[in-house]
Parts: sequence; C-alpha cells; structure tokens
Amino acid sequence: MRLLPVGDQALMLDCTDAAEARGWHAALAGAADVTLGARTLLVRGDPAEVRRLLASTSPGDAAARELHEVTVPVVYDGPDLAEVAGLTGLTADEVVAAHTAAVWDVAFTGFAPGFAYLTGGDPRLHVPRRGTPRSRVPAGAVALAGPYSGIYPRESPGGWQLLGRTDLPVWDLDRDPPALLQPGTRVRFTVARPGATP
Repeated sequence: MRLLPVGDQALMLDCTDAAEARGWHAALAGAADVTLGARTLLVRGDPAEVRRLLASTSPGDAAARELHEVTVPVVYDGPDLAEVAGLTGLTADEVVAAHTAAVWDVAFTGFAPGFAYLTGGDPRLHVPRRGTPRSRVPAGAVALAGPYSGIYPRESPGGWQLLGRTDLPVWDLDRDPPALLQPGTRVRFTVARPGATP
C-alpha cells in the first residue's frame, strides 16, 4: 500500500487490490471520514492524525465486520437484455438466471450518489459498456458493465447494458444513511412481476 497526499486535508491509500482496499475501508469506517474506490481509499483529515490512525489499525480488522444483505426485486424487461444474451451466448432466460443466482457484493460506490459497483457475479455476464451511452437512463435501472452490476439511483446519462428495473429506492435523502447499498453489503437479485412493488 502507498500513501499519497490529496491536498492538505486528506490521504489516499493506493492498495494492491480491491480486497485490501475493502479491508481498510471496513477497518476505518466509523473512525474516519473515508471514501472507497476500486482499489483506493480516500481518508479525510489532518494527514498527521490519519497516519497515526493507520499505524494503529490493520485491514485484518475487516474480518469482524457483520455483513448486511439486501434483496432487490427486478423486472427483467430491459432494452439491452437481448443484446447481453447475444454477447454472452446465453438465452435471455439464462442471463436472468445467472444474474439472480449470484450473491453480489458492493465493492465500492461512485459515479453518482448511491451508485454501487457490485462484484461477484457469474463471469459469463462480463459484457462491455454500450458503444454509445444513453443520454437518459431511468432511476432503478439494473445494469451490467464489465465485471460489475449496478442500479442507477436516479435518472442520469449512462453507458451500461440495461437488464431490467427495480422500484427499490437505493438512494433516499430521508434515510440514514441515504445510500441503501454500502461497501460490504451483499445483494441478491430476484425476479419480480411487472407492476409488483418491493
């Protein structure tokens, strides 16, 4: 791990891999203001105090963290479902079966408030982003890109492959914390009927 200065009130932990970054995040959450990236961790605060905190903490502390699980009901009628099937060599039903069979993990968040990058899915579902991003992706869209799955927390542009949609609010300013999917959370997708509510 390398420590890199970020301005005069933060340090960036440049970790060897995503697992190490998640371990540091789990160990420091609650003790410091931290933001997790794919394999980095931004720790805000006086750099000298942050260094002292790091010296007295180990990413191994993450093992004691209790995992939280969220079930996400999805209507699999996305505009890119057939394209994903073609890219993977699966049928649309097999894509849905693979997406719902996996237990996904929130690796990190970013792009937009409440947008979680989920890992741990079936490797057959690793598909590229769309060649041309959409100017509008609706809130609740469930998507794939590369090794990740994700749920758009609000309407925004986006280039991920859209499999379906959920009514489950993953971002709510009246909730504490507003983001439903925090790093370390496990996620299970289930098939919902059109018109069903979570």
